[in-house]
Amino acid sequence: MSTAASRSRCEMVRNRKIIVMGVAGSGKSSVGAALGAAMGAPYLDGDDLHSAENIAKMSAGIALTDDDRWPWLTKIGETLTGHPGTILIGCSALKRTYRDLIRKTAERPVTFIHCAGSRSLIAERMAKRPGHFMPMSLLDSQFAALELPGADEDAITLNIAAPLLDLVAKAMTQLLEDRT
Repeated sequence: MSTAASRSRCEMVRNRKIIVMGVAGSGKSSVGAALGAAMGAPYLDGDDLHSAENIAKMSAGIALTDDDRWPWLTKIGETLTGHPGTILIGCSALKRTYRDLIRKTAERPVTFIHCAGSRSLIAERMAKRPGHFMPMSLLDSQFAALELPGADEDAITLNIAAPLLDLVAKAMTQLLEDRT
């Protein structure tokens, strides 16, 4: 694709607030970083916005409660609002109430890109991921909490069994279709 065509596509998806969502190990960071690069937009890992207390709990294998998550989700929404132009943030956003809070705090439309895959595929990926604070023992609790985005939510679902470049192409196509 020519540079001019690529720039034109990026302009068409300008000023988007995007959450790349899914359970731990679903590829949020890989998809978000690659999509952000394709869009010429920054990608932030929502894990970096967690409090030290939340990270300590998860590192100890303790699942976060909703009360632990509310300040984090609010911070994610505020980060979306505070950034001019397109921005992507990786965030599990497992429940509808979490996504609703992000949208409310962001005070603007938010697109959710759901990185979806089987538990076995994600467990296999997590086993190969060194140095992350989220232990595999919490994967089942994440799947149990997951509420798939509803038809009334601005959401794109990606099957993470596909190659990364295919996922980025599908997301870009759907983001562009949403603009027309």
